[in-house]
Amino acid sequence: QVQLVESGGGSVQAGGSLRLSCAASGRTFNDYIMAWFRQAPRKEREFVAGITWSRGNTHYADSLKGRFTISRDVAKNTVYLQIDNLKSEDTAVFYCAAGRDGGNWVLVDYNYWGQGTRVTVSS
Repeated sequence: QVQLVESGGGSVQAGGSLRLSCAASGRTFNDYIMAWFRQAPRKEREFVAGITWSRGNTHYADSLKGRFTISRDVAKNTVYLQIDNLKSEDTAVFYCAAGRDGGNWVLVDYNYWGQGTRVTVSS
C-alpha cells in the first residue's frame, strides 16, 4: 500500500523558513513524479513544485519560483520542499503527491496523495 506522509509544517513568522518532508513507501517510484501542492483557506489547491524521482529534474509553478526548492533523497525515499522568506499568503495545507511520469508536467495524473501538513505564517 502506497503511503505518502508529510511532516515539517508549523507556525512561523513572516521571513522565516521551513523544510517540509514527504516520506514515501509502498512501491518503487523510479517512473514517478513527486510533487508538492498547497491549498490556502477558501482557495483551490494549486501546484507548487515537482521532481522526477529517477533524474531529479524539477519544475515549479511560475508564480512561486524563487522561494521554493524541491529535492529528493532516493536513499531515504523522501521528498523535501524548502520554503524561504515565508509570507502570510503561504499559509496553507501542503500536500505531497505522486503520479506517473509521462514526460509532460502538465498532464501528470497524481493518483497518490498524503494527508497534508499545515503551514501558518504570521506577520
